[in-house]
Formats: sequence, C-alpha cells, structure tokens
Amino acid sequence: MISQSSRHCTVELQALPSRIGQVRRIVSAQLRYWHLDPLIDEAALGVTELLTNVHRHAQPDKLCTVEIELLRDRLTVSVHDHDPRMPTVRSADPFATHGRGLAMIAAVSESWGVRPQGALGKTVWFTLPAPPAVGLPSRPAYGTKATAPKATGPCLRKRPALVLTEGRAGHPRTPARLPAAG
Repeated sequence: MISQSSRHCTVELQALPSRIGQVRRIVSAQLRYWHLDPLIDEAALGVTELLTNVHRHAQPDKLCTVEIELLRDRLTVSVHDHDPRMPTVRSADPFATHGRGLAMIAAVSESWGVRPQGALGKTVWFTLPAPPAVGLPSRPAYGTKATAPKATGPCLRKRPALVLTEGRAGHPRTPARLPAAG
C-alpha cells in the first residue's frame, strides 16, 4: 500500500501566558528538527497569536490542542479549543495593543480558516508553504521495505502539563492526556 507521508506533532496545554512561550519554543524546535528553519518565524508568530486568542477569549476553559503537520510541501498549524464561538478579524486602531492577531496570521500565511466543531468547540488553522528541499518522499524507493520511522525529536520530550505525540499519516494519533496544571 502506498500512502502519503506526513510528519505530525501534537501539544495539549492550558493556554496560559507561561505555557504559550513554551509551546512557541517547542514548535520552533520541532521545525528545526524537520529542517524547516525558514518557517520558524511565521509558525511561531501564528501559534502565539492563536494561543493568545484562546487565553483571552475561550470559554468555558483554556484547555487547547496545538497540532503541526507537514504533508509534502505544506505545513499546517492548528489550535483547537472548546469554545464554539467563531473568531472574527477586527480592524484595530493604529495605537491599539491588541486586536490584530488574525489579521497578522492572514498576512504571513498562505491560507487560514476556522473549522467549527459544534458543542466541541472549533479549530483555527493556517498553512505555510514548505521549502521544496524538505518535501517528503511520496513512496519508498523501489525494492525497499517501508518501515515506520523511529519516534524521535523535540516533540516527544515531555514537559510538565504538556503532552506531546508524533505520528505518520495512516497511523493512529491519539494524544495521551494529562491533567493540565494551571
């Protein structure tokens, strides 16, 4: 069977200011591990803005899941929270200190959007084009046996109140759950 290769990383957390900085560093380290250094600034900015929105606006809780996934030539970063209310892009006053997050994501990303999930909340996502040099092979070389890569990298290191998982397309990716410390 030939399946499309992917790389995937999931982080569950409480969107608190101290955790947002940790996740920003985790995303940066994971992209370095995947040799996607040119995408670090945009991905870190975008995930910071999305997590800040969860921290400021999400109800009933601040628990969320950040996912980054590389499928061939596209990196997708998404944040799922439990608040079913849809975010809106605002036009901020030039001197305002907040209110530009989604506009900044729209400016630096290739595309972005929101997937409503009813009473389960929503997922806000954005995509970045991956450099061609890091594209993943679509299938194993002829005559070789496909094997699952050994799970390694920054995404797999556990930090307090954060649970991280990595997987490949076609394989179950059920993140472990830990109680998130506030």
